[in-house]
Amino acid sequence: MRTPIGTAGKAFRDVTAADLGAAVLEELVRRLAGADVEDVVLGNCMGPGGNVARVAALTAGIADQVPALTVDRQCASGLAAIQVAAAGSPSGYVLAGGVESASTAPWRFWPPASGADAVRYERAPFAPVGRDPAMGAAADALAEMYGITRARQDEYAARSHERAAAAQGAGAFDSELVPVGSRATDERIRAGLTAERLGKLPAVFRTGGTVTAGNSCGVNDGAAVVAMSTARPGPALKVLAAASAGVDPALPGLGLVPAVQKVLKTAGLSPAEIDVWEFNEAFAGQVLACCDVLGLADERVCPQGGALALGHPWGASGAVLAVRLFTQLVTQEGGRYGVAAIAAGGGQGAAILVEACR
Repeated sequence: MRTPIGTAGKAFRDVTAADLGAAVLEELVRRLAGADVEDVVLGNCMGPGGNVARVAALTAGIADQVPALTVDRQCASGLAAIQVAAAGSPSGYVLAGGVESASTAPWRFWPPASGADAVRYERAPFAPVGRDPAMGAAADALAEMYGITRARQDEYAARSHERAAAAQGAGAFDSELVPVGSRATDERIRAGLTAERLGKLPAVFRTGGTVTAGNSCGVNDGAAVVAMSTARPGPALKVLAAASAGVDPALPGLGLVPAVQKVLKTAGLSPAEIDVWEFNEAFAGQVLACCDVLGLADERVCPQGGALALGHPWGASGAVLAVRLFTQLVTQEGGRYGVAAIAAGGGQGAAILVEACR
C-alpha cells in the first residue's frame, strides 16, 4: 500500500517522513490481522538522519521487539529495501518500502572554513567532484546523446498525465491508497494536459536543452510499503529476480538498464513476456532513452501513468513501483509477470521481476 503522493510544500507540508511511513505501516499491520512482523526495512534519502524506519515503526505501534533498518541508495532506496527483505527467509513478515518528505527535509550545511559562514547545500554528493552532475542537467545530456527530441518528451509526459488521470477517475488507485489526514488522492495529476501546452514551457537546465518542468517529475512527499514473507497466505507477487547495477555517474538515468537486463537474464524471460513494466519516470527523456536501449516500446511502460504525473517522492518511489505492480497484476489481474525499475543518482539502478500468484 502507499500514501497519496503530495507536492512538496502542499498537502503534506507538515508531515514528516516517519509519520508518512507510519500511516502505511499501521494499515498494513491492521490488514495482517495479528500475523508476526519480524522486521521493518525502509528506504529514505533526505530525512533527518538516524533510523527513520525505527521511528516510523514505533510511531505505527509496532512492538518494541521488532527491529528496523533504514536503507539509502538514493532514488532507488525504496526498491533496495524490498531487495534486502527479499534476500531473507522470514517465517513471518518483513515490512519493506520507502518514505520521503521533501517538505520537512532538514537544511544541510558544509562546516565553515577559516571563520567563514557555513554554506547550505541542496544535497549530499552522489559521486566525486567532476562526476556528479545535477540530475536535470544529466537528463538533458542523456536525451541529447540518444537523440530524444523535445516533442517526443512532451508527448510522453502528456501521456503519463492522461493515463494517470484516467486511472484515478476509474478508481484504479483506490485499493492501494492509505489516506493521510484529509488527503486521499494523488495531488499532482493534471487531467487535460497536452503535448502542445507542454511545448510552450522553456528548457530549465541549459540553454537549448529539451528538459523542462513539464517533462520532468515533481518534488514530492509520500510513502509506500509492501508486506513480504516466504509463506503465501493469499494472492501475492513472487519475487523471481532482483538486481542492482552501476553505470557512469555522469549518466545516472541509464542505471535501470543493466538492472533490468540482469533480472530478465536471471528469470530466463524476454521483454515480450513481461505484462506490466513500471519504470520511475524521473524525466521523460531519461525513460525514453532507457526504453530505446532496452528495445522496449515506450507505450508499454507505466500503463496507468508514472512519476511524471503521480510525482517522485525520492526514497519511496521504488516501493511505489512495487505497489503499482501488485495492484495491476494481483488486484486487477492484469497479467502474470511484471518488472519495476528505477535509476538513482551516482550512476546506480535497481530492478525486481515478479510473478503474480493468485
